[in-house]
Amino acid sequence: MLGGLWGIISTIIVGLILGVLGRLFAPGDQKIPIWLTIVVGIVAAFIGNWLAGVFGVRDTSGIDWIRHIFQIVAAVVGVIAASAIYARVKGGHRTSA
Repeated sequence: MLGGLWGIISTIIVGLILGVLGRLFAPGDQKIPIWLTIVVGIVAAFIGNWLAGVFGVRDTSGIDWIRHIFQIVAAVVGVIAASAIYARVKGGHRTSA
């Protein structure tokens, strides 16, 4: 049971880290809540792992830098998409004063 709990906790932590990196590298101001940042990061981790597998660089000797780059790029794209969708769903249209 502790292993399953640790898996959930580590997934959330990785999602948070990737989501924050996605927000850091994404252009503009992202007005999305932290829970959406974490979800984007978790999805980006899976997409990055999948892309690394497609390109044959998922498991390498040492640190898997290319896989992590794929994950970060997926997080940036995810943050940009989530920001646009969230703004429309929440009616976050900016008005000039």
